[in-house]
Amino acid sequence: MFGLIGHLTSLEHAQSVARELGYPEYADQGLDFWCSAPPQIVDTIKVTSVTGQQIEGRYVESCFLPEMLASRRIKAATRKIINAMAHAQKHGIHITALGGFSSIIFENFNLQQISQVRNIKLEFERFTTGNTHTAYILCRQVEQVSQQVGINLSEATIAVCGATGDIGSAVCRWLDANTDMKELLLIARNQERLQALQEELGRGKILSMEEALPQADIIVWVASMPKGMEIDPTQLKQPCLLIDGGYPKNMSNLVKHPGVHVLNGGIVEHSLDIDWRIMTIVNMDAPARQLFACFAESMLLEFEKLYTNFSWGRNQITLEKMDLIGQVSRKHGFRPLLTVSS
Repeated sequence: MFGLIGHLTSLEHAQSVARELGYPEYADQGLDFWCSAPPQIVDTIKVTSVTGQQIEGRYVESCFLPEMLASRRIKAATRKIINAMAHAQKHGIHITALGGFSSIIFENFNLQQISQVRNIKLEFERFTTGNTHTAYILCRQVEQVSQQVGINLSEATIAVCGATGDIGSAVCRWLDANTDMKELLLIARNQERLQALQEELGRGKILSMEEALPQADIIVWVASMPKGMEIDPTQLKQPCLLIDGGYPKNMSNLVKHPGVHVLNGGIVEHSLDIDWRIMTIVNMDAPARQLFACFAESMLLEFEKLYTNFSWGRNQITLEKMDLIGQVSRKHGFRPLLTVSS
């Protein structure tokens, strides 16, 4: 059995979904209540591979909200994800993916400090961030959608915003090894990590966001959006492909301009309908078929009986792992979302 640990995009969203799912005691509560609310299994999932194999899973709502980070309640946020992990393990789930901010919380976390949750000793091989599959899908989206919008990769400058994160660094390595892009621009807050990545790749210009974005034909956005920050679409190239790999997906609303093509990055489409209701709640355009690539990673590991923390930590995603998860993804009928908005 596979599991998905998720969270909603805001307190308002959580209250609305709680009402829809039949949890009225959660629906009218404020942030303090959600900080103490326990995790809940709220959906049973059935997925059928194009090979004919069928698997079953559970969706665990962590009750974590992004406002907990904004209000500096990082300990509460971390505790909620840990409790959700223990809840999944307690219910016998073999491999569980951490979605959204859940994985970010653990990029720099010492796992040994949280190995015990009440009477449960966490078995970390049961959990994956799903970042390897997300990075692979983002790279495939760069390759395939650039052609759709008339951008020649061999003449393209690609900017990766969030280049030193787990996903961003993997995207940089894969693009460097597998494409003939003209130039790579590296954007991140931590200059020391940027310089280390530049040395590892042997290429890439370290630029500020303000310097990089107007130069880029393709922007891969895998960073959190700082509060109050705006992107002026009139300063972007035309055509420009902006791949939104963040969560929640909001670039299509924030960046609207002729010639600027926005794609929901890190989203996959399955060849067959999935029996679940959770993707309707997170507003997927085709909820029976579309899902986050990180969630799909746990499904793929369940299909292949690879019960291991396939993705974990920071800068541990290898090209070999990306190739492997890509092969398995295609084998079971998943493909990158390729529909852009302009």
